[in-house]
Amino acid sequence: MAHVFVAPHPDDAALSCGGLIASLRELGQNVTILTVFSGSGSNAAGGGLTGYQREALGFGTKTLWPATEAFNRSDIRADYPASPNDAEWLADDDRLEATQEDADAAAKRFWQRASWYRRASIRAKPLAGQALMDDVSTQGALYTDDVIEAATAGEIVARRRVEDERFAFFAEASVVFLDLPDAVFRGYEGDDQLLGPVREDDDAPVSILRREIARLEPQFVYLPLAIGNHVDHQLCRDAGVALLAEPPSWVMPGPVWPGTVVFYEDFPYAWWKGFQTLDDLPSGALDGIPGDVLLTPHYSDIGDQLERKVRGIAMYESQIDRLFGGVNAMARGVREHTQAVGTLGRVNGPAERYWHSYRP
Repeated sequence: MAHVFVAPHPDDAALSCGGLIASLRELGQNVTILTVFSGSGSNAAGGGLTGYQREALGFGTKTLWPATEAFNRSDIRADYPASPNDAEWLADDDRLEATQEDADAAAKRFWQRASWYRRASIRAKPLAGQALMDDVSTQGALYTDDVIEAATAGEIVARRRVEDERFAFFAEASVVFLDLPDAVFRGYEGDDQLLGPVREDDDAPVSILRREIARLEPQFVYLPLAIGNHVDHQLCRDAGVALLAEPPSWVMPGPVWPGTVVFYEDFPYAWWKGFQTLDDLPSGALDGIPGDVLLTPHYSDIGDQLERKVRGIAMYESQIDRLFGGVNAMARGVREHTQAVGTLGRVNGPAERYWHSYRP
């Protein structure tokens, strides 16, 4: 048996289907994660991101990217409110001079293979025209131009891909990146657009998904219901609906999509919105499904795999604070939601729910 999980972004498969993936691998079945919108787009590859793009990708103001300098005090909180009346580092001149000599000697050793060396100043005085960091507030996070430039679109997307690869290794699954640009790189700005209707010129990636899914020859392919209405999730759902609407091919028989296509409930959106039935989806979300194709709920008991699901989600460190406010809050949310789903499906324990397509 082979299963393909279509994830709009890195982390979606772990968030929504981590329990089932773990159960399938325990049974020895093959799992492939198909991450669709994992690219930055050419318009962002060479420069920094807007504040909204960083936040939408999960790298908001709570995240401090490493400074490119060896020691950048802008990333350090002050131990106490600085006062202009305080003596330099609360030390006398003799101690300062002794420390300065040690610093200069260390700098010479560091630059010993160069024809010059950069003097290491321990005093709060500017050198060589450089900015004096003591003149800039260091209470809390400060984003200097160097730090912002370091967080370029390519590096952010690369970090999310690495997290996806780590999860795939942990879950013993394979992962395929389609590298289509994320919605924030396709002109969607602000939550109203990102969680609103799909633009008319933004087509669902039906052909590329059909090609990759057919290549992998799965018995089941799982796509999101787009419960949170994120445009990238909507496009993946629309691709699944389009596959179900395809007439059978008699000249060159291909996959029979009814019975193969399965829809999963997007977490944490399903938890936040208290999703119960397909009627809770926006009007017309599934209108493209032919009338003779039905969707029926199946409940996957993940009691034995719940903690493994939590551990897998925790690997997406870039997303945890933005989505949940911390690992512990994430774990509580996963346990609470899966237990509620299990109760709804009369499963004796936590569960995930999937909507299987079939033609009677």
